[in-house]
Amino acid sequence: MSVVSTDLRNVAIIGHNETGKTTLVEQMLFYANVISRAETVASGKTTSDYTEEEINHKISIHASLASLTWDGRTLNILDTPGTAGFIGETICGFRSCESALMVVDGRDGAQIETIKLWRYLDERNKPRAVFLNKMDRERADYTHVLDNLKETFKTTFVPVTIPMGSGKDFKGIINLIENKAYFINRGGKETIGDIPAEYADFAEEYRNALIENAAEGADDLIEKYFDAGTLDSEEIRRGLREGMQDNRVVPAFCGCAEGGSGITSLLTFIRNNFPRPLGKIDWTIAEDGSSKDFAITTEGSAAVVVFKTTIDQFSGKLSFIKVLRGTVKGDTELYNPDLGKKERPNKVYRMVGKKLVETDSLPAGDIGVIAKSNIAFTNSTLVEGTDQKLKFKPLAFPQPIYSLAISSDDKKSEVKMNESLHKVTEEDLTFRIKFNEETKENVVAGMGELHLNMILDKVREKQKINIETKLPRVAYRETISRKSGIAEYSHKKQSGGHGQYARVLIEIEPLERGTYYSFTNAIKGGSVSKGYIPGIEKGLHEQMEEGFLAGYPMMDIGITLIDGKEHPVDSSEMAFKLAAKGAMKAALEKAGAVLLEPIMKLSVYIENDYLGDILSDLSGKRGRVLGQEDMGHLQLVKALVPQSELLNYAIDLKSMTSGTGSFEMEFDHYEPLSGKLADEVIKAYKDSVKEEQE
Repeated sequence: MSVVSTDLRNVAIIGHNETGKTTLVEQMLFYANVISRAETVASGKTTSDYTEEEINHKISIHASLASLTWDGRTLNILDTPGTAGFIGETICGFRSCESALMVVDGRDGAQIETIKLWRYLDERNKPRAVFLNKMDRERADYTHVLDNLKETFKTTFVPVTIPMGSGKDFKGIINLIENKAYFINRGGKETIGDIPAEYADFAEEYRNALIENAAEGADDLIEKYFDAGTLDSEEIRRGLREGMQDNRVVPAFCGCAEGGSGITSLLTFIRNNFPRPLGKIDWTIAEDGSSKDFAITTEGSAAVVVFKTTIDQFSGKLSFIKVLRGTVKGDTELYNPDLGKKERPNKVYRMVGKKLVETDSLPAGDIGVIAKSNIAFTNSTLVEGTDQKLKFKPLAFPQPIYSLAISSDDKKSEVKMNESLHKVTEEDLTFRIKFNEETKENVVAGMGELHLNMILDKVREKQKINIETKLPRVAYRETISRKSGIAEYSHKKQSGGHGQYARVLIEIEPLERGTYYSFTNAIKGGSVSKGYIPGIEKGLHEQMEEGFLAGYPMMDIGITLIDGKEHPVDSSEMAFKLAAKGAMKAALEKAGAVLLEPIMKLSVYIENDYLGDILSDLSGKRGRVLGQEDMGHLQLVKALVPQSELLNYAIDLKSMTSGTGSFEMEFDHYEPLSGKLADEVIKAYKDSVKEEQE
C-alpha cells in the first residue's frame, strides 16, 4: 500500500528506563489493530523488545520501528531505550523523527535520563509532547509531576488529557479538547462517555487553561478568544499544533499504558497535530565541512540517509533509511557516492518490530528498511543518479565513557573475537574497538559497564571463546619543562665499503600545550645538504613517538636544527635519521622530561541525596569541581578529573548512587604528572620492557 508524504508522522518514544515506553508502543499497535493483543514486557513477547538480550534483561536495548495506521494516516513509531548505555539507539530516533514523545513516570517526574534526553531535544529544537504514565500506581500524582516538569524545564506544558483519580482509584482520562471521558477497560480498549460530575469542575479548570494556551498559538485565535471567551475544538487543535511546531508549548497527556488508558486521545493528537516531515530540515555537509539546511521534499530524484543498521539472523543485514527527497521503490537505482557503487533494493519495507512488511514505495519523509544491501551503512548517503553531489550530515554520537582491555586464549580465538567485535561496530556506532599502539592492548570502548558486558557476553556465547578483560592502561604523553641547550650526536659506522656518517646538533624547548611540534632549520652555510633534512625530521618524529620516560609519545616540543656535518661518501638519509634520534635523546636528558596525563571533562547527573558523596569522591580522585547546576531534585556536577581516576567510574558511580546516577565525559586537555604517581607509571613501563626482554 502506498502512502503520501502529507499523511506521515514520525515519532520517537523516549524517556528514562522503566517509565513504560515499550508497553505504551504495544498498546498503540493494539489500538491500531496491528496486533491482536498487547503483551507485557515481563512476558518477553512485546513487538518492539524482540531480541534475546532484551527478553532476558527485560529492557529495551535497540531502537525498534513500528508502523501503524490511525484514521487514514501512517504513524512511524520508534521505541528507544531509556538506559544511558544505549543512548546511540535513541540518537537514531532523534535524527529520523520530526518529533518526540517523552514518557514520564507519574510518580517520579523528571529523572536523570529525562533531563539528559530533554537537552538533546533542545539542541535539535525538536517538537515534543509528554505522556505521564502509570497513573494507576500508588503515589501517582498528576499535578505534582506536572509542576515538577514545569520547574525543571522552564517551559509551557499544556494538559490535553487529565486523569480521573489516581492509584487504585484511577478510572481513566478526560480529553479536554473533546470534553469527553475515556474509561479504562483492562485487557480491552477504552470506552468513551460523559465526564462524571465529580470531575466536572476539575475538567473545566484545565479546559479553560487549555483554551487560553491554544489561543496564543495564532493572532487570529487570540482575537477570537478575547471576543468570544472560548475556542471550538478545531481551533484548539490548530493553536496547539502551531505552538508545538514552534516549540512554544509542550502538550501533556496522561494514562496507564499497561491498562490501555489514554491511548485513543494520544494517537488522535499525534495524527492531527504532530508535525509532518515535509519541509522539515535535515542537513548536508559541504566539501569544506560546513553544514547546510536541506528541506525534506517530494520534488527531485531520491535521496536517503541510512540512520541505523542491524544484522538479523533470518533477514540478514537490514538498513533503516529516512527518505529526504523523492520516492524510493524496489527498482530505484541507489548510488553511494563514498563507495562509488550502485544497486537496486529490489524491495522496500516498513517494519513492525522484527516483522518486515513489504510496501510499494517509501515517499519523502518516510522511514523504512532495505535488506541485504552492499552499499548501505549507518551514516551513508544514498542517491538516485551518479551525478548527484550530496552528502547528508552524519549522526553525532557521544564519546564512550567506559573502556576495557581485552584478550583471548590463543591466536585463533583472538581472530574470532576481533572479527565478531568489528561486526558489532557496524551496528552500534557507540561501540569501538582498536589496537592501542602505545599500550599494545586491544581496547573496546562503549557507553557503560552494561553496554560492554552485553556485547562481550554475546560474542563469548556465540563464538564459544574465552574473553579476558582488564582496565586499560592510560595513554599518557610526555613533554619537556625547559630548554635543553645545544645537544649533539654523531652517527658513525664502518663495516667495509661505504660507511655511515652523520652529525646533528639541535636545541629543544617547550611549546604551548596542544601545539605538538615545530621544526626550524637554522643551519647556515650549507653544512648539511637539503636532501638530508627530511631524514633528520623523520628521526626526530620517531624519537618523539617512542618517548623518553615511559614509552609514551611526546608533544609540545619545538626543535631547532643548529648545525651538522656530512661526509661526501658515507652520509645518507638513514644516517642522518639515526643521528637525529641520538641528538634528540641527548637533548631530552637536559630538558627536564615530564609525563602528561589526560584530563577529562566530567558531567555527573545525580539525585540531591548523593551530592555530598559525589563531591567527596571527586576530591579523592584529584578532581576539580567547576560548578553544579540545581535541577530541582537532581544535580548536575561538572568537573575536570584525570582519566586514570575514571577508568572504573561507571561502576563507582553505580555503587555510590544505587544505580541512579549517570555521567558523560570527554577529553579536555593534558596536564603534567609528577611525584609518586609519575614514578609508578615509569616503573610500570620499565617492568614491562624488562619482561619483554626476558
